[in-house]
Amino acid sequence: MKTLQQSKVGDTAVVKKLHGDGAVRRRIMDMGITKGVEVYIRKLAPLGDPIEVNVRGYELSIRKSDAEMIEIV
Repeated sequence: MKTLQQSKVGDTAVVKKLHGDGAVRRRIMDMGITKGVEVYIRKLAPLGDPIEVNVRGYELSIRKSDAEMIEIV
């Protein structure tokens, strides 16, 4: 299983599945990250947290802990 957190800058990935429960999963979905959406890894902060991605035409910063819950293809 490959997660969004394991991807490198410049990669484009498609979301396969969201892991996590309740409010955390709902928050990720509210940000526009749902099954089948394409995500482009734009930047990493110097210490690796957060990760900046382009999704659905806008830029989004995601914590590493949240990125671990996003399974990609």
